[in-house]
Amino acid sequence: MLSYQHAYHAGNFADVHKHICVYSVSDYLLRKKSSITFVDTHAGRGSYPLDAAETERLQEYREGIERLWMTRGQLNNPLLMEWLDAIASLQRGVKLERYPGSPWWLGHRLREQDYLTVFELHPGEHRHLSEESVVPKGREKALHRVYGDGLAGLVKSLPVTTPRVCALIDPSFERKDEYQEVVEAIIQAMRKARHAVVMLWYPLLPAGRHHAMLETLGDSGIRKIWRSEILREPVGESAHGMYGSGMLVINPPWGLDERLGQAYEHWLPLLGDQAQHRAEWLVEE
Repeated sequence: MLSYQHAYHAGNFADVHKHICVYSVSDYLLRKKSSITFVDTHAGRGSYPLDAAETERLQEYREGIERLWMTRGQLNNPLLMEWLDAIASLQRGVKLERYPGSPWWLGHRLREQDYLTVFELHPGEHRHLSEESVVPKGREKALHRVYGDGLAGLVKSLPVTTPRVCALIDPSFERKDEYQEVVEAIIQAMRKARHAVVMLWYPLLPAGRHHAMLETLGDSGIRKIWRSEILREPVGESAHGMYGSGMLVINPPWGLDERLGQAYEHWLPLLGDQAQHRAEWLVEE
């Protein structure tokens, strides 16, 4: 099934949760001089105009990035301020008009020694991605766009030629089989590159299929797995739809849990009185 298009959901609360994490992880990794390869398995587009017909249809960004953007002058959390400054660099003026997709978050700060591989299987989304610039000017040859299966592509691409590798796995999870496919791909990837930093986004849905996925990963023998979940409302009160967003990070940079925890706590009041952040080590050393 290739029906999912992220433009309908661009900039929503799950994007904010996910991309603050992606920014924080990549920021830490780019502080070290050694080269790194970033991999985005389900890339989507490089950026999303918020006035596009698809995005305007649901207007999910109004409860996500727009609320946080409107508080820019009142924030005192360094990570949130840096993250919003990055988004500001994508705008033509002071108004929020575009929201960056994950390829941009991984690619916009690539150095001379770094590389980015992006996978997209939806023909329409891949066409958009092929027409966009998501890396700094002059670094176009460091970007490898692949029209194909990102999970299989990630496993096949490992080990990479650079000393370090960081992957973002962000499926739509429209098919229940995707949960098991993700587990199998991560286990294979970690066998081929045990020091890889892997970020996995997953939805919190009433069906609760993410529980089995997390349990299997926890029992897989992979070490150092940290998870973060943002809940807009208490578990069980949603009759349907996504009530929360989850991020799993394997081999997270030192201090990531504290840095993200502080940022998310600053953001939570904008999501409503019932919103909460819960985080834990699924597997430690």
